[in-house]
Amino acid sequence: MKELMLLFLAYLLGSIPSALIISKTYFGIDIRDYGSGNMGATNTFRVLGPKYGTVVMIMDMLKGMAAVGLFLFLPPNHSSDWYLINMMIGLGTAAVLGHIFPIFANFKGGKGVATLFGMVLAIQPVVAITCVGVFLLVLFLTRYVSLSSILAAVMLPISVLWIWNEHEILYRAFALLVAVLVIIMHQKNIIRLLKGVESRLPILRYRDRRKDNRENQ
Repeated sequence: MKELMLLFLAYLLGSIPSALIISKTYFGIDIRDYGSGNMGATNTFRVLGPKYGTVVMIMDMLKGMAAVGLFLFLPPNHSSDWYLINMMIGLGTAAVLGHIFPIFANFKGGKGVATLFGMVLAIQPVVAITCVGVFLLVLFLTRYVSLSSILAAVMLPISVLWIWNEHEILYRAFALLVAVLVIIMHQKNIIRLLKGVESRLPILRYRDRRKDNRENQ
């Protein structure tokens, strides 16, 4: 019974509408009425800019980390590694579902990538840092948040299965599932990337302009 209560609490944590709170508090708008219509960090970056997009990303990551941290309230008689990993993954997943289907925002949320990385950061920091490194590198090179998120998600099973060689079967299966789900959730973004019409973040654009100017000279 206590496990179910913690899972529900994790869902509620994930349901906190970070992007909606920021957009309404500072701009008086519903972020879901603009851009892609998603209530996530990526759309916040596009609509409100890097400053507020970064704030929302951090808030969403903290939701995943806090949800996983609820395992500290589990009954002390359950101490096996298998049980703890199961519960940590379950709590984190509940938060991600809360972000995607938030009860506090009419079940219309974001794609859950930032919350997912916060979850992984709490469960296995080294793997998460590797994925975040890929995200930042791709973002720096391309300015595509969607592509950065997809490649970072693909990096998760690569890290778990081969680089860090995690032995827990459930964690390995979870990493593979995450990569597949992130790719599925970004189908529209992938199509726009292939067509060359995906939106870029308004960062490092001066670098790109200088590069274009040098090439045109």
